[in-house]
Amino acid sequence: MNRAIINPATGLVIREIADSTTQQVDESISRALTAFTPWSELTPGERSKKILDYADLLEKHADEICELEVSETGKPWSTMRDGEFPFGLDNLRFFAGAARSLDGTGAGSFNHGYTSLLVRKPVGVIGSISPWNFPFIMAIWKIGPALAAGNTVVIKPAPQTPSSTIKLFELAKQIFAPGTIEVILGDAEVAQQLVKDPRISMVSITGSSDSGRKVMQAASETTKRVHLELGGKAPVIVREDADLSQVAQAISMACTYNSGQDCTAATRIYAHHLVVKDLEKLMKQKMESIKVGDPKDKSSDIGPLISEKHRYLVHQKVQKAINDGATLITGGKVIDGIGFYYTPTLLSNVKQDNSIIQTEVFGPVITITSVKDDEEAIKLANDSEYGLASSIWTKDVGKALEISKKIQAGVTWINDHLPIISEGPHGGVKGSGFGKDMSQESVLEYTTTHHIMIKHGQHEVKEGFRPV
Repeated sequence: MNRAIINPATGLVIREIADSTTQQVDESISRALTAFTPWSELTPGERSKKILDYADLLEKHADEICELEVSETGKPWSTMRDGEFPFGLDNLRFFAGAARSLDGTGAGSFNHGYTSLLVRKPVGVIGSISPWNFPFIMAIWKIGPALAAGNTVVIKPAPQTPSSTIKLFELAKQIFAPGTIEVILGDAEVAQQLVKDPRISMVSITGSSDSGRKVMQAASETTKRVHLELGGKAPVIVREDADLSQVAQAISMACTYNSGQDCTAATRIYAHHLVVKDLEKLMKQKMESIKVGDPKDKSSDIGPLISEKHRYLVHQKVQKAINDGATLITGGKVIDGIGFYYTPTLLSNVKQDNSIIQTEVFGPVITITSVKDDEEAIKLANDSEYGLASSIWTKDVGKALEISKKIQAGVTWINDHLPIISEGPHGGVKGSGFGKDMSQESVLEYTTTHHIMIKHGQHEVKEGFRPV
């Protein structure tokens, strides 16, 4: 079937793209399986060179890729062209270098007369499922480490935002052999076919926790490895000695970047009771200064939400919190006119068990809660099914390190929130999934360790078989 792709900034259909048929999915997996052996048999240096060439080719098509991404996600042009796109290229070039690393391999003698070799080998054909909030970068995070490790990839982008990934696939054909990278299109039905196919050796998904659980269940039918980067509900702990102006500046951006459609977005502030009111005032000022507007307008800080339905769900959660007794400090409004815009929103006096604190909102919404001390802040921060990102704000770095040890999260920033680097692993715990994106660790995720034990001498004659 043909799927209408809507520009969230205008609400208009901008193109139609056909979903992959069952046969097309089957053929894509077959091509990837055929391509696996020759690709995996290249030397790491040869694979690295191909990936570097691919990054250079993508860079030459930067404006075209960014135009596709902006038109389907609604994120500001400058955010994509000057920020996310060059960062994605840096990720890809890092993966090219990581292909040549010896991390995870080794050799040693652990028994008399034997030498053990630990060799990292590719898994096989990887089935990847990427989300709609960061289509380009997420495709890079799926494709890059898998190729670096010697695997081939069949990737399914989100049905709302497929075009930048389709472009990556088209350009890949100029660099890689057929089948090294394959793209399939569609919704959950297509994803299920990909996940359940026995020729897929591993599945990697970035998406909601619910989607991750469905993938795990489907993958269990053929007992394959899964890599899950799922939802988040990042807490922000603000101690009494924190620089409140810095907190407000950074957290107002961290909760609204990409219109809050980010699994690492700041969503829950737990501020010391002696500073909470001052921080509330500063946050209100900063939130109200954020310009929501046309992605092509250089003065726009954030764009629309992904769809009218999603905006409705965000608004419903805000309204429920207010109805349940929360205080609306600012925002909480659907912006009239074309496009799916929503005002940056700050809520206080929200009960810890309210859905706006306990579930992902995925919009430009944040809550602020007063706490009496560090222990209460830690307790409330960890009171979540998620465990992806977090931040701690204090002038006492020693105390921050002490608190960070007690935080259940994959990443904790101290005196900042949101920056990521190619060298740093990205992933969570609890309901946020398991497995790492970025860093050398992500490349190892797409490998298996093969233990080769060589007997080259007998220290002592033994009767029997075990132990040696």
